[in-house]
Amino acid sequence: MTIDIETPPRADWLRLWSALPARQTQALATQLAQRYRAEDLDLPQSGLGLLPLTDSALGDTYFVGEIPLARAHVRMSFENQTTEGAATLLDDRAGLARALAILDGVLAARWPGHEDARDLLTEGAAVVEVEQHTRRALLAATRVDFALLGTTEEDDDE
Repeated sequence: MTIDIETPPRADWLRLWSALPARQTQALATQLAQRYRAEDLDLPQSGLGLLPLTDSALGDTYFVGEIPLARAHVRMSFENQTTEGAATLLDDRAGLARALAILDGVLAARWPGHEDARDLLTEGAAVVEVEQHTRRALLAATRVDFALLGTTEEDDDE
């Protein structure tokens, strides 16, 4: 008897997998790619994207900086079935994007091996939770209470 663990929403998959060491996700993707025939629909690419910002007063768009981007789109075949997976990352590693696209496709199709991809999601969720807890603690430690400012009378007569 297997217990069905709830899978997080697909929109969160890349974030959760990306929280783990790349070698861990790439190792599983390599195993799955050997089991299924994986072909690139688009060649995995990496490069820089421009980050636009629109001025609220005049409505002009400015480019405030560059961000690294990597993307991949794969199709996999298994027993006369096909599925597709895709990944777009704020990262410059096209190989990592391809690995995550493979995991995305296998988990979405629930093909054999998807349990391992789902287990990685669970591990990634734990890492993300620790990071969020750390950030909340840092935010709480740096919070300033301005309510006490200006409550004491300053004596200018001295």
